[in-house]
Amino acid sequence: MKADIHPSYSDIKVTCSCGNEFTTRSTLGEDLSVEVCSSCHPFYTGKQKIVDTGGRVDKFRRKYGIS
Repeated sequence: MKADIHPSYSDIKVTCSCGNEFTTRSTLGEDLSVEVCSSCHPFYTGKQKIVDTGGRVDKFRRKYGIS
């Protein structure tokens, strides 16, 4: 590798809006604030809600009287 062409890679502290903090490595060089993390995101916490909008399958079932 060529010398002095790569950015410095250092530890930074990431703070989530839920209060969770963790350390990672980045070339950013300063602390980072994020809105969601794996501790509060609905997909990772298992609190994900699936919204059924009553799509084409429901319309087909109503049209042909299939339960």
